Amino acid sequence: MRKHWKATLAMATGLALWASGTAANPYEPYEGTTLVVNFPAHPHYNAVMKVLPEFTKETGIRVEVDQLQYLKMRERQTLELTKARGDYDLIAYVVFSKADYVFADQLENLARFFMNPKLADPNYDSEDLIDGYVQNIGVAGGVKGYLPGKTGSTFGIPFGSETSVLAYRKDIFEKHGIPVPETYDQLLEAACKIPEVEPGMGGMASRAASGHQASHAFLLHLAPLGGRVFDDSWNPIINNDAGVAAAKALKTIVDCGPEGAQTFGPAEAAAAFKQGQAAMFMDSIAFAAGFEDPSSSTVAGKVGYALHPAGVRRGSQTGGFGIAIPKNAQNKEAAFLLMQWLTSKKGDLLVAMAGGNPSRFSTYQNAELNEKYPYSATFGEALKYADPDWRPIIPTWGKINADIGTTMSKVLTEDLDPQEALNGVAERARAIMDEAGYYTWQ
Repeated sequence: MRKHWKATLAMATGLALWASGTAANPYEPYEGTTLVVNFPAHPHYNAVMKVLPEFTKETGIRVEVDQLQYLKMRERQTLELTKARGDYDLIAYVVFSKADYVFADQLENLARFFMNPKLADPNYDSEDLIDGYVQNIGVAGGVKGYLPGKTGSTFGIPFGSETSVLAYRKDIFEKHGIPVPETYDQLLEAACKIPEVEPGMGGMASRAASGHQASHAFLLHLAPLGGRVFDDSWNPIINNDAGVAAAKALKTIVDCGPEGAQTFGPAEAAAAFKQGQAAMFMDSIAFAAGFEDPSSSTVAGKVGYALHPAGVRRGSQTGGFGIAIPKNAQNKEAAFLLMQWLTSKKGDLLVAMAGGNPSRFSTYQNAELNEKYPYSATFGEALKYADPDWRPIIPTWGKINADIGTTMSKVLTEDLDPQEALNGVAERARAIMDEAGYYTWQ
């Protein structure tokens, strides 16, 4: 039996008789509308910009895009969503913003749009959306408050979603007989062997900058190594053996990485790999198209792609972006039509062919896409291991995430003992959770 979190979409799209009755063109009532949308400066959304003219041509709905760096985008949205009448009709949001926006009642529940036969395309096929992405990005109110469950609802659709894969230099690995890492032991061994056999080249380029980036990098390793931030009763367990192992793994990777690695965000890490300064990169699939662009990449044609290595288990990240309709939007129905078009089978494939990240199983299986981007097959395989619970998407996460990031930076740059560092994070996290009421029912 299919999960409840897709039931609303499946029932609505299955029952809808789109374009029935007198309206031959479902877009006709909205022709001439101008939508204002807020998107991040990100490879996926750069691809979206290339296909938006096709939407306007097909529907008569114009789209103005306010494109911002994603942390600045969050700052702008924090202000915009509190207005009585917002300037944005559709927003892209980073996955960890989901809890904040839903908890503040700032996003539309999408059920009423998918229930409207004048708006809902019966061929949308919500079952084709990638499960882990919908769970992580779109649903709130179920298990733990941020995962699917009988009480969950859909507030956004994954769009620009990401999982983690390992990119590696095929030529360097073959030259030195280094096996492609399938386990964390092999990954760490390769990361520190590369600088020995290839002077001037780092092992793996990784995020490490203080704050969100260092936290993200740590959590990337925590789940595969068997860890979690909290147990099922919200007790912090980030400082257990798995947490310490993840912190040590990150430090090893950064210490054996390219010059300046301690200050890298994702773009800097990707650029280091792209310019031949590192032999590995393990992060979002969003950067792969750039690695294969010979006009800007020195490693085009030399890159192999593999699954995120296994620790105690396999557990690639899920994250990236979704799109949602603000409660204070002025053109909600037209915004839904844009959302639906972009995330449809047709729209998802168009964006993917332009270099974006697919959100549908069928897109990853598309022969034309796999011919243009041969790494797509590996990415599709990685989705089998995508972990929607690799970090907790709760209203208190912003404070805890920031603390993890600044503390982990001290581990990376000041040699703070990992156990001591994580003990402090756990203690402060418990205080934050206590204040927020997470232990009220214990």
